[in-house]
Amino acid sequence: MGTRTQEFSAGAVAILPVLVATAPIALLFGTLAAAKGLSAFEIWLMSATVYAGALQFVAIDQWADPAPIGLLVFTALVVNVRHILMGASIGRAMTDFSGPARYASMFVLTDEGWAFAERRAREGSLTPAYYFGIGVSMCLVWTSGSLLGAVIGRGLGDPSAYGFNFAFSAVFICILVGFWSNWRTGAVLASSGAVSAMVYLLVPGAWYIIAGAFAGVGTAAALHVQGDDQKPDEHKTDGIMPS
Repeated sequence: MGTRTQEFSAGAVAILPVLVATAPIALLFGTLAAAKGLSAFEIWLMSATVYAGALQFVAIDQWADPAPIGLLVFTALVVNVRHILMGASIGRAMTDFSGPARYASMFVLTDEGWAFAERRAREGSLTPAYYFGIGVSMCLVWTSGSLLGAVIGRGLGDPSAYGFNFAFSAVFICILVGFWSNWRTGAVLASSGAVSAMVYLLVPGAWYIIAGAFAGVGTAAALHVQGDDQKPDEHKTDGIMPS
């Protein structure tokens, strides 16, 4: 374990591939938000305070004048409820975090940041500096990219036309592969993906996010209980949850 500066730099370097994918998505968001009539400052402020990519895209899609506050608040709860699960998961590894650091860490918690932090926790100790190296880097790229998209995005056209909208998916697939440990991991990922896809096709809105998350959690819980019935040596080598 290095100094705080070294740990912060290590986190920033580790998340670099995701930052490359984040930049065009942020540009796309800024472009779409500007097309809805938001000013560049309003777009930057939304990214800096809300800081939730998937939610922001859904919110902009529902945007109107006047803004449907009730609908937007409900949408925020639906889309971001998965953060409860991620927070509970990563919280186990935050033994070196102070109380204020724990609260601050939740603001910069993202899907990709959570995955990288979990992987670091599996390999060793998750330090606050490493975590914030990931989180601060992601936040800076997202907010600055959103602002840049608001200012020049219309001149660039739709970034999704170049396939940039698949960048996050590609990166996250690679991250998930790193979590693979045995057939139980595959079962959790398969159930989550299948249920999410089915709900996406059949149910309007962002419910597929919650459905996929809870399908994965349910599968993991069922297999964990099943694992408890195995012999001690089997249970020890065939767990599905990261240590």
